[in-house]
Amino acid sequence: MDRSNPVGQLRAAVAAFAKEYLPDVDRWCVALSGGADSLALTAAAAGLLPTTALIVDHGLQAGSAAAAKTAQNQAKELGCVGAEIISVTVGTAGGPEAAARTARYAALDSGRGQAPVLIGHTLDDQAETVLLGLGRGSGPRSIAGIRPFDPPWCRPLLHLRRDTTEAACAALGLTPWRDPHNHDRRFTRTRLRHEVLPLLEDVLGGGVAEALARTATALQEDGDVLDALAERALEENRGTRLETAPLTELPVAVRLRVIRGWLLAGGARNLTSKQIRAVDELVTAWRGQGGVAVGGDRAGTRLFARRRDGALVLEYAPI
Repeated sequence: MDRSNPVGQLRAAVAAFAKEYLPDVDRWCVALSGGADSLALTAAAAGLLPTTALIVDHGLQAGSAAAAKTAQNQAKELGCVGAEIISVTVGTAGGPEAAARTARYAALDSGRGQAPVLIGHTLDDQAETVLLGLGRGSGPRSIAGIRPFDPPWCRPLLHLRRDTTEAACAALGLTPWRDPHNHDRRFTRTRLRHEVLPLLEDVLGGGVAEALARTATALQEDGDVLDALAERALEENRGTRLETAPLTELPVAVRLRVIRGWLLAGGARNLTSKQIRAVDELVTAWRGQGGVAVGGDRAGTRLFARRRDGALVLEYAPI
């Protein structure tokens, strides 16, 4: 890889991604915040296919509208066939970072018009995500980090470092927006980026971000196999009741995935590893305990997984 040519690296990365994952696509969108990662990605994408830039204005800080307008103008100058600003209202569920992410992805989904959406996540973002999963004990699915292709979301820069996108913007004469939130120590990811990862790199002698990204890739590969086995097992026991006897014969990693898939199919949302393992205890450590509360999709109710007559069942109860 020619590290002296960051623009060439980005173009090659996007072209290779398109060849592998999007061979029949004739247009796409790019999520453009105006930051270096998304701006460099927009430049590369617009040179390959007709590109529409989707700029989400979260309205969370003074000047956000002006920053969105600047990004829109930059997208047009880079040759995008369209550049749309989408204003959103950010809620509070899950904390400020999670709420902003939820609003952003909903806006991108509504604006993409069936086209895939390129997102400028880099290897640095992957490393931060893996560390967050490790610190929260969220299980292998979380530690597996960000997937390069999770339709309609496409992340062709996951193997490139953030300094490559910065260098590409400089080479192209682009001035990226510097989001103040990216330096606000109130946010966990910001502290990981500026405090934790640099310390780990120093203590362990470098290469930590790359190692964390390799860990994510390995876990994704293993997880794909386990998910396929779980899907096969779930197909044999599809319905509102999940018989416990067949579950006890499954390896733990497969059984937990079967339970997760069954819960999601029954309306569960925002599942945690702790909740899934608690439901698993209804199968493997049954002693007459009560149901396990999980997040549901009906307002004003709570969703419970219970064991009844040798099977797991889901029930909604009013709050």
